[in-house]
Amino acid sequence: MAASLRLRGAASGLRSMASKTPVGFIGVGNMGNPMAKNLMKHGYPLIIYDVFPDACKEFLDAGEQVVSSPADVAEKADRIITMLPTSINAIEAYSGANGILKKVKKGSLLIDSSTIDPMVSKELAKEVEKMGAVFMDAPVSGGVGAARSGNLTFMVGGVEEEFAAAQELLGCMGSNVVYCGAVGTGQAAKICNNLLLAISMIGTAEAMNLGIRFVE
Repeated sequence: MAASLRLRGAASGLRSMASKTPVGFIGVGNMGNPMAKNLMKHGYPLIIYDVFPDACKEFLDAGEQVVSSPADVAEKADRIITMLPTSINAIEAYSGANGILKKVKKGSLLIDSSTIDPMVSKELAKEVEKMGAVFMDAPVSGGVGAARSGNLTFMVGGVEEEFAAAQELLGCMGSNVVYCGAVGTGQAAKICNNLLLAISMIGTAEAMNLGIRFVE
């Protein structure tokens, strides 16, 4: 078994044995749950945390590690993905009393796939950099269906030299991983995407309403 793994690792380029070290995942809600499961399908051991313990139960049952805080995730993993509802949640997960930055290792790669304020992403990146780690924002488009099928689109902002390392993980969860520029540009692209979607939905609704009035 070990020999077989070594042979596969040697033949797979980026997918070396080192790449199969545990990945931290914080936030396993409607989006984070299927995203984390797709990492599992690609052979990555996970270190899981969610503010709601019940959300972690199926990962625990599957043999993955479940810990008690974001800090505990950072202590056990040097690559961490966060998928959280709001800017406030992201700030708490990174900078809170039991946040990632309390125990983050130098050289760690921290990828935030939450949809939050670009300015918050930039501030978190500064704090992460002070700790000798790397922060990238990588919000997603596609919704729960795409999260389940592994067809999300990731819009990534951060240091370009680190993009390949992020792409290795994000490619397990999405079919499109797009580099947008410096930290915060991923969030900017997502906000613009949401704006266009909202305009399209409003236009469709108004057109339907107009059509109904014409035939009344």
